[in-house]
Amino acid sequence: MPRRRLLLILLLTLSSLVGAVAQINTDRVMMIGRNALYFEDYVLSIRYFNQVINAKPYLHAPYFFRGLAKLNLEDYQGAEQDCSEAIGRNPFVVDYYQARGLARIHQGKYTEAISDYEQALVHAPENVGLWHNLILCRMREKDYEGARASVEHLMKVSSRYVPAYLMSSDVWMKQKDTLKAEADINRALELDKYNADTWSVRAMLRLQQERYKEAEEDLGQAIHLATLNVGNYINRALARYHQNNLRGAMSDYDRAVEMEPGNLIALYNRGLLRAQVGDDNRAIEDFDRVIDMEPENMMAIFNRAILRDQTGDLRGAISDYTTVLDEYPDFIAGYQQRAAARRKAGDRRGAQQDEDRVMKAEIDRRNALFANKDAETGKEEEDGEGEKTRKKSNRNVKNYRKLVVADSEELQQKYKNEYRGRVQNRNVKVELEPMFALTYYHKDNEVDQSVNYHKMVDELNNARVLGKRLYITNRETALNQEQINEHFTSVDNYSASIANAPQRADLRFARALDFYLVQDLASAVDDLTQAILADEEFMPAYFNRALVRCKQLEYQRAEEATEREERHTQTPSLQEKRGHIHDYELVRADLDKVIRLAPDFEYAYYNRAVLFCQQSDYHAAIVDLNKAIEVNPSFGEAYFNRGLTHIFLGQVKEGLADLSKAGELGLFKAYNIIKRYTEVEE
Repeated sequence: MPRRRLLLILLLTLSSLVGAVAQINTDRVMMIGRNALYFEDYVLSIRYFNQVINAKPYLHAPYFFRGLAKLNLEDYQGAEQDCSEAIGRNPFVVDYYQARGLARIHQGKYTEAISDYEQALVHAPENVGLWHNLILCRMREKDYEGARASVEHLMKVSSRYVPAYLMSSDVWMKQKDTLKAEADINRALELDKYNADTWSVRAMLRLQQERYKEAEEDLGQAIHLATLNVGNYINRALARYHQNNLRGAMSDYDRAVEMEPGNLIALYNRGLLRAQVGDDNRAIEDFDRVIDMEPENMMAIFNRAILRDQTGDLRGAISDYTTVLDEYPDFIAGYQQRAAARRKAGDRRGAQQDEDRVMKAEIDRRNALFANKDAETGKEEEDGEGEKTRKKSNRNVKNYRKLVVADSEELQQKYKNEYRGRVQNRNVKVELEPMFALTYYHKDNEVDQSVNYHKMVDELNNARVLGKRLYITNRETALNQEQINEHFTSVDNYSASIANAPQRADLRFARALDFYLVQDLASAVDDLTQAILADEEFMPAYFNRALVRCKQLEYQRAEEATEREERHTQTPSLQEKRGHIHDYELVRADLDKVIRLAPDFEYAYYNRAVLFCQQSDYHAAIVDLNKAIEVNPSFGEAYFNRGLTHIFLGQVKEGLADLSKAGELGLFKAYNIIKRYTEVEE
């Protein structure tokens, strides 16, 4: 479930609970706090909810809202405590139990979380998210029969919910029924063949069944759909290795290391394969990197010792052999290898000592054989034969020749850790890039470090009226506590200046920026309106007022959608539609004015195109995006949005071309979306 959608379900259903008991000031602070929470400004939202709690500690909702903010900041203990406070004041709100259950899950308190979800399901028996988390908690507690019953109920509640079939397959696997497990995965693929994780899940099952060719095919599909998943390359390398396709396996390990240079499994296994094909020097490089990251990895040290021995670095080899034997003094293969290296290095005495140790071990083995002990099995383990792989947690140095695979808990299906309500989303969402704003803060892009420019912004910065340097960005970032305090202080300072010069548009604009950054959107709109009244040609005020009004509209529409969902209706009321039309007209009027004042300001065309898309007027959006790209041919976000808009119109070929250009310009998530709209090869 997308982050904002979850927040709305939890936040907005409670608005009536607050308004009934709160005074007008408390209402306003709660509204601003919920704004901050919805727009993921969690530290700031906590500050507002603290004010409400301090003023009226008997209210239950602000504790819950503060708990949600803490949950998103990964303060799970604090979130649990706040949700408990809310439940203590009102034990009849389902969302309180849902949020507390999630906080308990992240602390490993699965039994307590189960209790929360069971309580919530009494009041909301068809809530898919509650059933989802309940099943995962029961599986964590190894209550597979209980999980099975819950999965079956979830399938009745939502027969097309793909994760239900994946969870069902996992329960069957725990109960050793691979046929039913595969049947459930196949059903999941019938429902959604574009879900990369489902292909990965079936591949893992087939790897366990030693159906390596089929596993490789499934992983190929998963990689086609999600090219940036390192685990899929590592697993496909394993499938290829079991089919003796060393070149293909090596290629996959190369790709995994390229994507994640510190991946120990990929580096170790590539080192083994390089050694196997005689590429000794590069194999040593791989083991060097593993040892740098894991200095106690004796199997990597022993493999490096053998390779150093083979490449003539006898001193280095003997040093590595000794390190391993100091840790494993009964490792006979180590003495054999060190004896040979010492003899080549001219250390006959040291070699003889090692050879005597090997001979004594052989005598002991023969005596054990005479006593009818299973010495041959022991020798097989010592030689590292038998299975071709070992678990990552297996530290038996005798298995130094075996490829490493992730432990069972690391191989669990991806959804296992994706409890409903997590902040992270599994895949890139297919949604437009957001509007641009004039603001002080922006997130860095690792690839594209360019700064968006317009002469108007330069003029504002050079006037030195603003508190900080102004940027044009659509990568806004939340404030930390120090920045929050700074902007509250700045509001007071500008208020004093405005009292002395109420007609200065720049001062009003500056204070509006502070209000915007502390999520007081209504006050920001008021100041921007006053700035425009003071100077009708002051373009930045129109631009930011359009943005702020659009954010207010976004929140309002989401609130209405959640309320309709609770009323089990999908159709907006006539009043809602009329209100939206009026709001859209206000936003568009501001952007129209910006374009008249600054026809070379590409961000106004871009923002107006986003507005048109929100109204499903895709043809008008295309016209504006064309103009934005005409003004700035390197406008990656405009190509991205035009690509999606073409797709919305069914013009997939044109859309993919634009997405490709956006990826070329640094928006790499475009490639993930290109994959989704490129048919999976059957």
